[in-house]
Amino acid sequence: MPSDSAVTTHPWYSKPLNSKGGLLARYRAAQRKRSLEPRARRVVARLEEIFGTWISNPNLYAMALRHRSKLVESDFKDHESYEQLEFLGDAVLDLIVAELIYNRYPTKDEGFMTQMRSRIVRAETLAQLAETLRLSEVIEIGDRVRDQGIETSVNVMSDIFEALIGALYRDRGFSVVFSFVERVILSEIEFSQIEQERDNFKSLLLEYAQSRKLGTPTYRISDVDGPDHERTYTIQVLIGTEVRGMGVGKSKKKAEQKAAEEALASFGVTNIGP
Repeated sequence: MPSDSAVTTHPWYSKPLNSKGGLLARYRAAQRKRSLEPRARRVVARLEEIFGTWISNPNLYAMALRHRSKLVESDFKDHESYEQLEFLGDAVLDLIVAELIYNRYPTKDEGFMTQMRSRIVRAETLAQLAETLRLSEVIEIGDRVRDQGIETSVNVMSDIFEALIGALYRDRGFSVVFSFVERVILSEIEFSQIEQERDNFKSLLLEYAQSRKLGTPTYRISDVDGPDHERTYTIQVLIGTEVRGMGVGKSKKKAEQKAAEEALASFGVTNIGP
């Protein structure tokens, strides 16, 4: 298990969840925790504080905190990193956030709800939540990449957050993970601020260019940097034959959005609020 440094208590995870668990299930969970190494027991206790409920299967959470770089140094199988639980947690998180948005905005249309959900579950937002929890201190990474900043990267932090959601879902069920996510989202997310965001810069640039008969913007990759697990893309956007913007991001989509935003700014389009 990862390191066991202290975590600052935050109000939205210091209050226990109103979850049910049989006495036998709790007894067995306690037995499993007593069999762990002292460091692993302290990490489990920390996660229980974060979730506000007890953990039944510590091995799930150990996997949820394990970066792929750790596999090559230890006797782990290819599927024993956080990636499978991240896949599951991503789907669970999408469903929970969709329901929260549906309950909060019952009269809004599908497009509005979809946009709100994408803004809440995007990597940057989830990484901020992971940072609030100081999850970088409990991520398990390989020694050879320890000084490369992997554990604090936006992609890894957001992946770990989703993997822990997947682990909690597998371990304790939907009602428990729903209560945890609901409390985090309602406490940490400023819905009014997210409502005002306009983040589809590619669509805005396309609308602007076509309205002025400038042609359709095209995007091209000018550089790819970094190791396979942490690629950084540099992308240019052209209007006609002229480069009007350049963006850098951890995915092609994010780099294109940043390039489009810069292109809009080059045309003097900066007031893009709703």
